[in-house]
Amino acid sequence: MADSAQPAATGKGTHNAVLAGFLGWTFDAFDFFVLTFVLAPIAAEFGKTLPAMALTITASLATRWVGAILFGLLADRYGRRIPLIANILYYSLIEVLSGLAPNYRVFLLLRLLYGIGMGGEWGVGASLTMESIPAKWRGLVSGFLQEGYALGFLLAAGAYRFVYPHWGWRPLFFVGGLPALLTLFVRAKVKEPEAWHRSRTDWASYRRAIFGNWKRFVYLVVLMAMVNFISHGTQDMYPTFLQHQHSFTPERTSYITAFAMVGAICGGLGFGYFSDRKGRRRAMVTALLLGCLLIPMWVFAPNLPLILAGGFLMQFMVQGAWGVIPAHINELSPDALRGFFPGLAYQFGVLVASGSAPIEALMAHSMSYGRAMGLFALIVLVVGAVVVWLGPEEHRVEFGRGR
Repeated sequence: MADSAQPAATGKGTHNAVLAGFLGWTFDAFDFFVLTFVLAPIAAEFGKTLPAMALTITASLATRWVGAILFGLLADRYGRRIPLIANILYYSLIEVLSGLAPNYRVFLLLRLLYGIGMGGEWGVGASLTMESIPAKWRGLVSGFLQEGYALGFLLAAGAYRFVYPHWGWRPLFFVGGLPALLTLFVRAKVKEPEAWHRSRTDWASYRRAIFGNWKRFVYLVVLMAMVNFISHGTQDMYPTFLQHQHSFTPERTSYITAFAMVGAICGGLGFGYFSDRKGRRRAMVTALLLGCLLIPMWVFAPNLPLILAGGFLMQFMVQGAWGVIPAHINELSPDALRGFFPGLAYQFGVLVASGSAPIEALMAHSMSYGRAMGLFALIVLVVGAVVVWLGPEEHRVEFGRGR
């Protein structure tokens, strides 16, 4: 099979599309994670409890599937560029308005609306990126694209460190409006993928394609549920584990967590490249099984150097598997549905796996945090590897040829 699936996307056009997809996802993640750093001061200003403020995070997660449907349909019908521009403008506006919220009720409503934008960005940005690059580089670029999420977390941590102490929590959300400037770049520099032009169809054929590929969609949801279980199961309770089991200060906890995110970025790029050479399933299964072997170092390390190494290497493997996902599920999606299928499967997977942290917290009532997280990780890593290995693969399939 030829490596150049999209002949129109070469040179600067390819680079611009990759940069647009990467920055869109990075800024989206930044806008989401900013809130996680300032729950306490917002709760104090609005006179609410921390659990009530935590509900605003849940609100953003609960509406992501709506955005995946809305922007996914628009992307398949009208192209990737315009829906991506609309999406970035939308979530940037909602982020700025969140910083102006006068009370808790308005803030909660805005976070519900923000979730729609967050849910729509990944599917549109991933389809634009994957359709704009040569097939031989999809894995590496896939890892680069996905780790925009980790970079968004690091940028949010940096903004919290340098903005919040001087100006409070509201300006953090104003900074979150800066991604709107990205739309000027997308409008001027990013071209519509040739694969989308070849795959565009009428609404009747589009509906038939959706219902005709429901089995493939169900598999994608199961796959995305497992990788979300793995990701959230190794990340969400990790700061609590460091504080409760090792008695680390919040400052040291943040440094260790940030170092683990560096491992995530390296893993996404490394296994993405590996998947280009050896296949998507083999790369993902290798990363997940190696993650199983790292569990003892990850949760039972006796000193700080090994704790740092365990966190770095575990996220290297976990996000190594994740880094293959944009390429893998875009290759598994029918041409006419590539804006719709990946994003919606992703968000449904998030919903299924949303109970990861409560499950681990419940397990920790009858055992240590380390044992609870280690046991949970072992289960989801093994099951995830089985789901990946037993599923289909269309490595380097040519986009836009009527699949």
